Amino acid sequence: MSHLLSRGEAVTRLLALVASLLLACMIVRAADVARAVGDDESRRVTVRSAPLRIVSLAPGATEMLFVAGAGSQLIATVEYSDQPVAARQVPRIGDAAGVDIERLVSLRPDVVVVWPGGGNPAQIQKLEQLGIPLYRQQLNRLADMPGSLRRLGALAGTDAAADKAAHEVEARLEQLRQRYAGGSSPTVLLQLWNRPVYTAGGPQLMTDQLQLCGARNVFADIQQLSAVVSPEAVITRNPDIIIALAPPGEGAAWLAEWKRFGSLKAIRHGLIAFEDQGFSRLGPSAIDATELLCQRIAAVSRGSY
Repeated sequence: MSHLLSRGEAVTRLLALVASLLLACMIVRAADVARAVGDDESRRVTVRSAPLRIVSLAPGATEMLFVAGAGSQLIATVEYSDQPVAARQVPRIGDAAGVDIERLVSLRPDVVVVWPGGGNPAQIQKLEQLGIPLYRQQLNRLADMPGSLRRLGALAGTDAAADKAAHEVEARLEQLRQRYAGGSSPTVLLQLWNRPVYTAGGPQLMTDQLQLCGARNVFADIQQLSAVVSPEAVITRNPDIIIALAPPGEGAAWLAEWKRFGSLKAIRHGLIAFEDQGFSRLGPSAIDATELLCQRIAAVSRGSY
């Protein structure tokens, strides 16, 4: 009977079917093969294939992930993660100082993006002990941002979007350098708090942001990210400009406290209240804020302080 398969043909077809099923299984398994990516501290992080379930424990990291094209993979973040607007819809599990560890674990993240320079060290260590893959995202200079975006793209499998964003950042930074780098190079006190007076040290990203504006941090020799300085130390260094990086509505009051020190050069024309909170965020919105500050510094410099 011609419509019936011979035993040999049946075996051949069965073997072909088994082979195709095995191939399909291999493809499915290959899709979940672990891979290693490098983070901003050159540590190798092992994750499965993208897309991932990502938790971000810093507002800057959240913004960077969105810009790198990985916003849809974020399942949780922390308070003040408000850039871009879409980030405001991501569930919160705490803030940069501390998160709900039990809730984080219950979300079954594939990777947690942490901020070594400002996160909670004890909680970062706890997550590491729990065996959750940690990706450390850290910027020390604005020039680090394009590379950091590309690495996040490699993590999330969004390389094309991340590379496009990185090129845009590079172009913006170059424009700012060309516009402001040749300025009069005034010395600046960056005031981060008023009582006591906190300032930014040399390793702080803000020092690099000042340099992009053609200015110099008068306390750049301090090797901590931030430090308390006395009014006497400020008077001794006598900065050309004092910038109050204050919470909204408080900058004018901070600056008023310096007016009792009449010998300061900055008192004449060099007092700037700058309350754009994006300046301290470690993401691309910091470039927008930096450009605004560059404009303010340039305007003050034209008045010879």
